[in-house]
Amino acid sequence: MSTVAEQLRAAREAKKLTVQQVADATKIRTDHIRALENGNFNIFSAPIYIRGSVKNYAATLKLDVPQILAALDAELKGTEKFSEPPPLVEQRKNLLGHLALLASRLNWRFGFIGLAALAVMVVVAAGVFAWWHRHKNGPAPNLPPAIYQPANSGDTLPLPKK
Repeated sequence: MSTVAEQLRAAREAKKLTVQQVADATKIRTDHIRALENGNFNIFSAPIYIRGSVKNYAATLKLDVPQILAALDAELKGTEKFSEPPPLVEQRKNLLGHLALLASRLNWRFGFIGLAALAVMVVVAAGVFAWWHRHKNGPAPNLPPAIYQPANSGDTLPLPKK
């Protein structure tokens, strides 16, 4: 089976298109088209740019895009630069991480409206409870007036010295 680069070049030549014509149609730079046709993927900084360019190029040439992309993925896995690296940290699922993910997806405008509505409901419920509790127990009993009685400890504070 031929490589992706050979398939792209053969399809372009079969349609009698120049590199410049393909570049105009796909909006891919001519040096990138030449690199794709030569299998020189090192000029691209990341695999996503390679995949996007090949997908666009293959669609323009009316090739089988899923088959081309599958072959490209197999070729990229064989390269040292573009093979997928192992994960940097072990991914553990915990409750805090899950809640943080849900909070990041929350539409905060509706969240603040809901929070304000909840606060209003709590205040209203507290007011109703206080009113109900006050009327259930009746008014405060009449107590005699209080009389102030100082403590007879005899201790006084010393006067400041001048």
